[in-house]
Amino acid sequence: MPAPPEFIKFVDNNSSAFIERLRAAVAIPSVSGDPSFRPRVIEMSNWLNGQLQQYGTLPLPPAILGRIGDDKSKKTVLLYGHFDVQPAAKSDGWDTDPFVLVEEKDGRLVGRGSTDDKGPILGWLNVLQWHHETKTPLPVNLLFCFEGMEENGSEGLDELVIKEKDGWFKDADCVCIVSVRSCNAGTSVDRTRATTTGLTLGPGTHVRSAWACLLQAQRHWSWTRSALWCLRTYVHEPMTDLISIMSKLVSPTGEILIPGVDDMVKAADMEERAIYEQLNYSIEDVESGAGGKIALSDDKATVLMGRMRLPSLSLHGLGQVLDPTPDSVEPLVKSYIQSEFDKLGSKNTLEIELLHSGKPWVTDYKHWNFAAAITATEEIYKTKPDLTREGGSIPVTLTFAEALGANVLLLPMGRGDDGAHSTNEKLDKSNFIEGTKLLGTYLYEVGAIKAEGK
Repeated sequence: MPAPPEFIKFVDNNSSAFIERLRAAVAIPSVSGDPSFRPRVIEMSNWLNGQLQQYGTLPLPPAILGRIGDDKSKKTVLLYGHFDVQPAAKSDGWDTDPFVLVEEKDGRLVGRGSTDDKGPILGWLNVLQWHHETKTPLPVNLLFCFEGMEENGSEGLDELVIKEKDGWFKDADCVCIVSVRSCNAGTSVDRTRATTTGLTLGPGTHVRSAWACLLQAQRHWSWTRSALWCLRTYVHEPMTDLISIMSKLVSPTGEILIPGVDDMVKAADMEERAIYEQLNYSIEDVESGAGGKIALSDDKATVLMGRMRLPSLSLHGLGQVLDPTPDSVEPLVKSYIQSEFDKLGSKNTLEIELLHSGKPWVTDYKHWNFAAAITATEEIYKTKPDLTREGGSIPVTLTFAEALGANVLLLPMGRGDDGAHSTNEKLDKSNFIEGTKLLGTYLYEVGAIKAEGK
C-alpha cells in the first residue's frame, strides 16, 4: 500500500524546515567516546526526547524508548537509531565547523552526524510530524529505541534489550535500522538503492563481526640519552618486534595469514554469487570510493564479496587501535601472534588485549520485512534495490535478532560517499527528503501485510 500522496507533498513542502531541524541536531556535539562531552550526549538525548514527545510518544529512560499505538490488529515495528557521533574538529581537516550544518550549493548537508545517525533519526521525526499534524493514524504500531552510546560500543544497551525482551520490546514484529549508507555511492538520486542483509561473516543481509585488538611490546631497559640513535645495534626494540609481527598477520593481497580464520566463513554457493554479479555496482565504483585503482581483482563478484562478505584484517597503524572481529577468532589470533613473537627470541614481553568484539549478523532477506522495504524503495526511487552486505558494525543488530526473535532490516538513507566518521561528513538533501518518503512508505507497506508472524 503506497503512502498517502498528501504525505509525499508534505515532505516536499517542509524540506527546508526538516533541514533546519537537522541543523539544530548537528549543532549538539554528542561525542560519546569523549567523557568530557558526555553532558552534550545527555543534552542530545533530552533534545531528541522532547522532539519525540511532540508526536505522542511515551518515553522510558535510560535510553530513549517510546511507543505510539497499541492496536493489536496492526504490525509493531521497532525503530532503532543512535544520536551520538564520532569526535570532530575543524583542525582534523574539515572545510567548515563540523557542528554547524552547512547546506552547500550542490545539495550536500555537511556536518558531523548528518548521515550517521542524526539525519536518519530525524527522517522518522519527519514522518511522525505529518501524521501528528494531520491526525492521520499510523499504519503500524511503533516502538522506538534511540541510544547515545553506539559510537562507544553501545554500553549497556544489550543488557537493556535482553532485560526488556518480554517487557517493553515483546510486541515487536520486526526491526528497522536506518543504516548509515547505501553500498552504492552514485552521484544522483536515481542510482540503484540497497537494503542490507548482513553485517559480515556470512546470503541474506548481514553485518560483519568485528574485534579490536591492541598489541603492546614492552621493553625491559631504560633509555640512555647518549645512545638513542643506535639502540637497534645492541638491544631488542619493541617497535621492531611489533612491525615484524604485524607483517605476519595479513599479506599484501589481503589474505589473512592467521590459520583457521578464513575457514570459519562458508563459501558462497552459485545462487549467492549471482547476487553479487547482479549488483548495480562496479569495480570502478569501489576504486572511486577508495580514491585510486587499487582493487585486488578484476572480477566484480570477487571484489564485492571481499568488501561485503569475507573476513578482513586491517592494520591501522602503530599507536592506534584496530577495528573489531568475533569472539571465536580471539584464541586463534592470540595463539598465532604469540607464536610469531616467540620466534623472534626477543627479551621484550608481549601483551595482547581484546578491547571489544562483536558477532556477525545475517538475516533472511526473503522475509516480509524486506518485501515491504523493497516495494517501498521501488515506489520512491523507481528502481529495485540491491541486496547487499556491509563490513561495518552496529552492535545491537544481533541482540535484537536473537533476543526478540524478530527479523531485522537495515534500510539506508544516505550514500556510500557520505563520509561517516570522516571529515566533511555529509547527507545529500535529496537523500534526506526522498529518504523520509521512503521511511513513511515502508511503514505503509508493512501495514498492508496481514497475519504473518515474526
